[in-house]
Amino acid sequence: MSQLSTIEAVVRARLRSLRTTLGLSLDELAARTNLSPSTISRIETGKRAISLDVLLPLATGLNVGLDALLDTSDDADVVIRPVPSRSTGRTMWALSKPGGSTQALKALIEPTAARPRQQVHPGHDWLFVLSGELLLLLGDREITVAAGEAAEFATMTPHAFAAIGGPTEILMIFDRDGQRAHVHSEDD
Repeated sequence: MSQLSTIEAVVRARLRSLRTTLGLSLDELAARTNLSPSTISRIETGKRAISLDVLLPLATGLNVGLDALLDTSDDADVVIRPVPSRSTGRTMWALSKPGGSTQALKALIEPTAARPRQQVHPGHDWLFVLSGELLLLLGDREITVAAGEAAEFATMTPHAFAAIGGPTEILMIFDRDGQRAHVHSEDD
Protein backbone atom coordinates (compact mmCIF):
# COMPACT_ATOMS: atom_id res chain seq x y z
CA MET A 1 0.00 0.00 0.00
CA SER A 2 1.41 3.41 -0.96
CA GLN A 3 1.91 6.16 1.62
CA LEU A 4 -0.97 8.15 0.08
CA SER A 5 -3.28 5.12 0.28
CA THR A 6 -2.28 4.60 3.91
CA ILE A 7 -3.06 8.23 4.77
CA GLU A 8 -6.41 8.03 2.96
CA ALA A 9 -7.32 4.86 4.86
CA VAL A 10 -6.45 6.52 8.18
CA VAL A 11 -8.47 9.64 7.30
CA ARG A 12 -11.50 7.57 6.25
CA ALA A 13 -11.36 5.55 9.48
CA ARG A 14 -11.01 8.70 11.58
CA LEU A 15 -13.93 10.40 9.85
CA ARG A 16 -16.25 7.45 10.46
CA SER A 17 -14.99 6.94 14.01
CA LEU A 18 -15.44 10.60 14.94
CA ARG A 19 -18.91 10.69 13.41
CA THR A 20 -20.06 7.57 15.26
CA THR A 21 -18.37 8.62 18.54
CA LEU A 22 -20.24 11.91 18.40
CA GLY A 23 -23.43 9.96 17.76
CA LEU A 24 -24.04 11.64 14.42
CA SER A 25 -25.92 9.95 11.62
CA LEU A 26 -24.90 10.58 8.02
CA ASP A 27 -27.88 12.94 7.72
CA GLU A 28 -26.87 14.91 10.83
CA LEU A 29 -23.29 15.33 9.65
CA ALA A 30 -24.56 16.27 6.19
CA ALA A 31 -26.63 19.07 7.74
CA ARG A 32 -23.53 20.38 9.54
CA THR A 33 -21.34 20.29 6.40
CA ASN A 34 -23.65 21.06 3.46
CA LEU A 35 -22.51 17.78 1.91
CA SER A 36 -24.92 15.03 0.96
CA PRO A 37 -25.22 11.93 3.16
CA SER A 38 -24.27 9.78 0.16
CA THR A 39 -21.09 11.81 -0.41
CA ILE A 40 -20.06 11.33 3.21
CA SER A 41 -20.84 7.60 3.01
CA ARG A 42 -18.81 7.22 -0.20
CA ILE A 43 -15.86 9.04 1.41
CA GLU A 44 -16.00 6.82 4.51
CA THR A 45 -16.16 3.62 2.44
CA GLY A 46 -13.47 4.61 -0.08
CA LYS A 47 -15.81 4.95 -3.05
CA ARG A 48 -15.05 8.67 -3.44
CA ALA A 49 -11.72 10.46 -3.46
CA ILE A 50 -10.86 12.65 -0.50
CA SER A 51 -10.25 16.25 -1.49
CA LEU A 52 -9.96 19.52 0.40
CA ASP A 53 -13.40 20.68 -0.77
CA VAL A 54 -14.97 17.86 1.29
CA LEU A 55 -12.30 17.41 3.97
CA LEU A 56 -12.52 21.00 5.26
CA PRO A 57 -16.29 20.98 5.86
CA LEU A 58 -16.08 17.49 7.41
CA ALA A 59 -13.37 18.60 9.85
CA THR A 60 -15.43 21.67 10.76
CA GLY A 61 -18.61 19.62 11.15
CA LEU A 62 -16.80 17.18 13.45
CA ASN A 63 -15.14 19.99 15.47
CA VAL A 64 -11.59 18.89 14.69
CA GLY A 65 -8.67 20.44 12.86
CA LEU A 66 -7.34 19.09 9.59
CA ASP A 67 -4.15 18.13 11.40
CA ALA A 68 -6.13 15.72 13.61
CA LEU A 69 -7.50 14.00 10.51
CA LEU A 70 -4.25 13.92 8.54
CA ASP A 71 -1.74 13.09 11.28
CA THR A 72 -0.17 9.69 10.66
CA SER A 73 2.25 9.65 13.60
CA ASP A 74 2.52 6.17 15.05
CA ASP A 75 1.65 7.28 18.59
CA ALA A 76 -0.93 9.96 17.79
CA ASP A 77 -3.81 7.65 18.60
CA VAL A 78 -2.45 7.18 22.13
CA VAL A 79 -0.27 10.11 23.18
CA ILE A 80 -1.77 13.56 23.54
CA ARG A 81 0.64 16.46 23.35
CA PRO A 82 -1.21 19.35 24.98
CA VAL A 83 -0.71 22.83 23.61
CA PRO A 84 -1.41 25.79 25.90
CA SER A 85 -4.33 28.04 25.09
CA ARG A 86 -4.42 31.38 26.88
CA SER A 87 -7.32 33.64 27.73
CA THR A 88 -7.70 36.37 30.31
CA GLY A 89 -6.22 35.04 33.56
CA ARG A 90 -6.16 31.41 32.40
CA THR A 91 -3.96 28.99 30.55
CA MET A 92 -5.59 25.72 29.47
CA TRP A 93 -4.31 22.45 28.05
CA ALA A 94 -6.71 19.97 26.40
CA LEU A 95 -5.84 16.52 27.78
CA SER A 96 -8.19 14.49 25.60
CA LYS A 97 -8.87 14.17 21.92
CA PRO A 98 -11.61 16.37 20.47
CA GLY A 99 -14.98 14.86 19.73
CA GLY A 100 -15.37 12.50 22.67
CA SER A 101 -18.38 12.50 24.97
CA THR A 102 -16.20 13.62 27.91
CA GLN A 103 -13.24 15.97 27.88
CA ALA A 104 -10.29 16.45 30.22
CA LEU A 105 -8.59 19.80 30.69
CA LYS A 106 -5.75 21.15 32.79
CA ALA A 107 -5.99 24.83 33.71
CA LEU A 108 -3.74 27.34 35.43
CA ILE A 109 -5.91 30.09 36.89
CA GLU A 110 -4.33 33.39 37.89
CA PRO A 111 -5.92 35.44 40.69
CA THR A 112 -7.88 38.49 39.55
CA ALA A 113 -9.48 41.39 41.37
CA ALA A 114 -12.78 40.94 39.54
CA ARG A 115 -15.30 38.44 40.85
CA PRO A 116 -16.08 35.84 38.16
CA ARG A 117 -19.56 35.82 36.63
CA GLN A 118 -21.50 32.64 37.34
CA GLN A 119 -22.91 30.70 34.41
CA VAL A 120 -25.24 27.79 33.88
CA HIS A 121 -25.21 25.20 31.12
CA PRO A 122 -26.40 21.64 30.69
CA GLY A 123 -24.04 19.00 31.97
CA HIS A 124 -21.89 17.94 34.88
CA ASP A 125 -18.38 19.08 35.95
CA TRP A 126 -15.67 17.43 38.01
CA LEU A 127 -12.45 19.15 39.03
CA PHE A 128 -9.33 18.33 41.06
CA VAL A 129 -7.03 21.00 42.51
CA LEU A 130 -3.40 20.13 41.82
CA SER A 131 -1.89 23.18 43.52
CA GLY A 132 -3.11 26.36 45.18
CA GLU A 133 -6.64 27.02 46.38
CA LEU A 134 -9.77 27.46 44.32
CA LEU A 135 -12.84 29.49 45.22
CA LEU A 136 -15.83 27.64 43.77
CA LEU A 137 -18.93 29.82 43.52
CA LEU A 138 -21.95 27.54 43.38
CA GLY A 139 -25.16 29.54 43.46
CA ASP A 140 -25.18 31.35 46.83
CA ARG A 141 -22.40 29.13 48.19
CA GLU A 142 -18.70 29.97 48.33
CA ILE A 143 -16.61 26.82 48.67
CA THR A 144 -12.84 26.68 49.09
CA VAL A 145 -11.29 23.66 47.37
CA ALA A 146 -7.67 23.09 48.43
CA ALA A 147 -4.84 21.22 46.72
CA GLY A 148 -5.56 17.50 46.78
CA GLU A 149 -9.34 18.00 46.96
CA ALA A 150 -11.96 17.51 44.26
CA ALA A 151 -15.38 18.99 43.54
CA GLU A 152 -18.25 17.62 41.48
CA PHE A 153 -21.49 19.42 40.65
CA ALA A 154 -24.40 19.72 38.23
CA THR A 155 -23.82 22.66 35.93
CA MET A 156 -27.42 23.85 35.86
CA THR A 157 -26.53 25.46 39.20
CA PRO A 158 -24.92 28.86 38.56
CA HIS A 159 -21.17 28.37 38.99
CA ALA A 160 -17.77 30.00 38.53
CA PHE A 161 -14.35 29.69 40.08
CA ALA A 162 -11.31 31.81 40.87
CA ALA A 163 -7.82 31.37 42.26
CA ILE A 164 -7.30 32.32 45.91
CA GLY A 165 -4.06 34.05 46.93
CA GLY A 166 -1.96 32.86 44.00
CA PRO A 167 -2.04 30.74 40.87
CA THR A 168 -4.19 27.62 41.08
CA GLU A 169 -3.71 24.57 38.89
CA ILE A 170 -6.68 22.24 38.30
CA LEU A 171 -7.73 19.22 36.28
CA MET A 172 -11.28 19.20 34.95
CA ILE A 173 -13.45 16.54 33.38
CA PHE A 174 -16.73 17.50 31.78
CA ASP A 175 -19.17 16.38 29.14
CA ARG A 176 -19.60 17.92 25.68
CA ASP A 177 -21.89 20.68 27.01
CA GLY A 178 -19.26 21.57 29.58
CA GLN A 179 -16.59 21.69 26.89
CA ARG A 180 -18.55 24.31 24.96
CA ALA A 181 -18.99 26.41 28.09
CA HIS A 182 -15.50 26.11 29.58
CA VAL A 183 -13.21 25.88 26.60
CA HIS A 184 -14.89 28.55 24.48
CA SER A 185 -15.85 31.00 27.22
CA GLU A 186 -13.50 33.44 28.89
CA ASP A 187 -15.99 34.75 31.44
CA ASP A 188 -16.74 31.76 33.71
